[in-house]
Amino acid sequence: MSAENAVQQYIRENGQRFVEELSELLRIPSISAESAHAPDMLRCAEWLCDALLRSGADRAEVMSTDGNPVVYAEKTADPAAPTVLVYGHYDVMPVDPAGEWTNGPFDPVIREGRIWARGANDDKGQSYMHLKAMEAMLATGTLPCNLKFMLEGEEEIGSASLGKWCTEHQELLKADVILVSDTSLLGWKTPSITCGLRGLCYMEIEVTGPNKELHSGLYGGAVANPANVLARLIAALTDEEGRITIPHFYDTVRELTPAEREAFGKAPFCEAAYRKGLGIRSTQGETGYTTMERTGIRPSLDVNGIWSGYTGEGTKTVIPSKACAKISMRLVPDQDYRQIARLFEEYMQALAPAGVSVNVRALHGGYPYLTPTDLPAYRAAAAAVEETFGKEPLPYYSGGSIPIISTFEKVLGLKSVLLGFGLDQDAIHSPNESYALENFYRGIDTIARFHRHFAAILKSHA
Repeated sequence: MSAENAVQQYIRENGQRFVEELSELLRIPSISAESAHAPDMLRCAEWLCDALLRSGADRAEVMSTDGNPVVYAEKTADPAAPTVLVYGHYDVMPVDPAGEWTNGPFDPVIREGRIWARGANDDKGQSYMHLKAMEAMLATGTLPCNLKFMLEGEEEIGSASLGKWCTEHQELLKADVILVSDTSLLGWKTPSITCGLRGLCYMEIEVTGPNKELHSGLYGGAVANPANVLARLIAALTDEEGRITIPHFYDTVRELTPAEREAFGKAPFCEAAYRKGLGIRSTQGETGYTTMERTGIRPSLDVNGIWSGYTGEGTKTVIPSKACAKISMRLVPDQDYRQIARLFEEYMQALAPAGVSVNVRALHGGYPYLTPTDLPAYRAAAAAVEETFGKEPLPYYSGGSIPIISTFEKVLGLKSVLLGFGLDQDAIHSPNESYALENFYRGIDTIARFHRHFAAILKSHA
């Protein structure tokens, strides 16, 4: 029996157990953004450490950081073989609005061929595929690479502690490439490999006016209203053409050539289906670019949250003392999130009227990232995907961000290959997140094939 068939048979025979194990992992509410879940973060890390050992790792441990712990593990197949460092994260997004879930967000349910729970795709389900791929290769005697695992608990809040941890453990993390499953496919019938990620600059702005809430009848028209001011500041951040108005924002943006834009446009996309799926009548964005370009190769700015004044039942006629907003900017090569944060703050201060004070904070950020398609590991991933999906994958520039990926290259000197298996309907970061079991199983198979192709390609180059 071939290595491929042996692994596929092992997945078929053990697939139900794999899903039961994943369900157990999904029951742990490892929400990194909420301090009340700190004990759950440690519990989740310890669960993964045990799971790695059960899956065949030679060594696994929970290692402390300045924040949530990192789960590190390794498996040596052959000291002379190439080493693949697997990265994933076990923290998940908050579940709000909780009332929109059809089942408890941490009470996984199998329905319609999917597993429904927070983290089902992002990133517990996708990370767990790598553990099961290792198990399947070890059980069938087909593991051709040495494996290392680095599973963190802060990706959803900016991976603040991981850069320092990587710097302190560079020797431990030596490898030939980093393999990540935390991205999506263009579609089930249109396999793809993410070769580009947008960077991120996440800001918070606070506008303060009077030293207390005021009666809007007695003071309205005489005192600057922080909520009104904040609304004007936000409105001033983009123009009618959909361009961001922050001075010098576009100075370093790398423009794609006409040939690059043409290649990018080959990915299948139906504007009508896109609008229908989102329940919107039209799309909008920067003039002169398609919807796919706006979300993949162009920067963007969005309000992620805004709050001020009275929002309870009934009425309360007040001028609020403060108004706040969280704003994220997605960046493209060659933008620097630190420079963008500075430009954002300078612009907000310049626009602020005299009747209020404005405080701006940079919460977190990361650089854009590109994977060269001629990289041996990318070619190995493409060959593996073509085998399991029956079609050559398209290179794809994702609108999302994984800020730590660019840090890996700067600190560890390693390129990352983004071999993800999610789909749009998985609703990551939203209520009713899910992950198709077929994607889960096919992902395990594809990951095993990646290792075989990667080892073979490096051997042929030796």
